[in-house]
Amino acid sequence: MHRSSFYAVAASMILAAAAPPLAAQNPTAPPAGRAGRGGGRGTAFAPGDTACPLGQTEIRPRSCMAPEFAPPSILDYRPRTTLVADAHMVRTSKFPSIDFHGHPNALIFSAEGLDSLGRALDGLNVRMMVSADNLSGDRLKNAIAAVRASAKMKDRVRILAGINFRGVGPGWAEKAIAQLEADVAAGAVGVGEIGKGLGLSITKADGSRLRIDDPALDPIWDACARLKLPVFIHTADPSEFFHPIDYNNERWLELALFGDRRYPQDRFPSFEELSLERDNMFRKHPKTTFVAAHMGWIASDLKKLGKMLDEMPNVNTEVGAVLYDIGRQPRLAHDFFVKYQDRILFGKDSFQPEEYPYYWRVFETRDDYFDYYRNYHAFWKLYGIDLPDSVLKKIYNGNALRITPGLQAAYAAGGAGK
Repeated sequence: MHRSSFYAVAASMILAAAAPPLAAQNPTAPPAGRAGRGGGRGTAFAPGDTACPLGQTEIRPRSCMAPEFAPPSILDYRPRTTLVADAHMVRTSKFPSIDFHGHPNALIFSAEGLDSLGRALDGLNVRMMVSADNLSGDRLKNAIAAVRASAKMKDRVRILAGINFRGVGPGWAEKAIAQLEADVAAGAVGVGEIGKGLGLSITKADGSRLRIDDPALDPIWDACARLKLPVFIHTADPSEFFHPIDYNNERWLELALFGDRRYPQDRFPSFEELSLERDNMFRKHPKTTFVAAHMGWIASDLKKLGKMLDEMPNVNTEVGAVLYDIGRQPRLAHDFFVKYQDRILFGKDSFQPEEYPYYWRVFETRDDYFDYYRNYHAFWKLYGIDLPDSVLKKIYNGNALRITPGLQAAYAAGGAGK
């Protein structure tokens, strides 16, 4: 796909959608291609068209033209902005933060790994990382033993327990709860990250798809409530991953790069179906505390996410890997974060230390039009949402501490940091 074509289609769709009311306001406007500079150039829309053909862009209302030069690919078009604006590079979070969506992987199994992790977190003012790597049994015990043996990191890493959802059937719940209780006795402070495989691909003992709201899972969620464990769950993926990979899909490049992020309708349940199953589960278990990872993958529709939080007081959410949606709607996002300041947790997801400062900059500044850290996620720019200190404190650490009793003593023992 050519990047100029991508922009051409998007721009032409927007202009075409706006054309009827504009025409109604100015019924005597000159014919397309005849007004102002450039008049007479271009080709008028064909009857019934609402956008320019691929390879052309709209130069006047309903008038299309192709560039004189071969357009660059979406990979090669890297324009330098001429915008001159203040830039505030925020290297550390303003208040000590808890990364509730940590994936330290092998780093927490050795003294050397933990030392490396600690140095990286120090440079970011991340006071604590919660490992969401689905550890259970001996692997969880080994990780906890390594953390406890580290003088520097013993109060800075905590671990969520994993649950094996494969083979759900008679007797599964009793075994799963027994394992969860053993993991909690070993030191786990919550459950998760429950992966997207639940709902998408995991099957029951009888071979049928395991629905997220399957009654067979009810005992495990009730056990989490009894044990006061927050459940951190990742359901589905961005909705565009479930849509056709065409030039109207704003995640085209990501889908073209990663085949395992494509969910064709003939092989997978829809985004809407998975979301409904998740919400049914949330509603069925009002005494269980849930954290919907990645803002439920609906950060592009904050009204919808707000409605979910309003209807389900036991549900919280987390910001990992959706900064591209937060930062492109600064006014709406600011108001949303202020309104739901008691329900949002900080989390980063993939552990890349150089990417954390993008979060600090979005949350803490009023900066305009700056890059996101992964072009294949988003080709657009970000803006700071300038959150008040009182809100930052809750998102960075307060909400995680409130919903996770297993973090509180360690956080207090380690001091508040900066």
